[in-house]
Amino acid sequence: MIGMTESVRLWFAPGRVADEGDTPDYRFSLANERTFLAWLRTSLALIGGGFAVDQFLPDLSWGWRVGLALTLLAAGVLSALRAINHWVRCERAIRRGEDLPVSRFPAVLSVAVAVLAVAMVVIVIAGWAG
Repeated sequence: MIGMTESVRLWFAPGRVADEGDTPDYRFSLANERTFLAWLRTSLALIGGGFAVDQFLPDLSWGWRVGLALTLLAAGVLSALRAINHWVRCERAIRRGEDLPVSRFPAVLSVAVAVLAVAMVVIVIAGWAG
């Protein structure tokens, strides 16, 4: 297990990751890259949602609007950072012939998005009632 500092260094030095272990079947590396890109799409969607909440819900009270927007933006940032970290960890494991690393992040992100969606439903319903 490498430290966080070493992991961040590997984000910007993919050649060092390629030096580890054996060259895997390229299909595994491409699958890892597709997963990375899926995480980036998720990140972009969350960031776009944050900006949409801020820009297109002007009738929502300032506190709720900013709170929801910042929560979505923060989730987008975390998702983007997690994407590169997960890519590096998986690529190293693939090259070393190790089991892929496990992560709680998908579950945490899913629960956070679900809670945020429920909050937005409550806010919309309260807005209609008020």
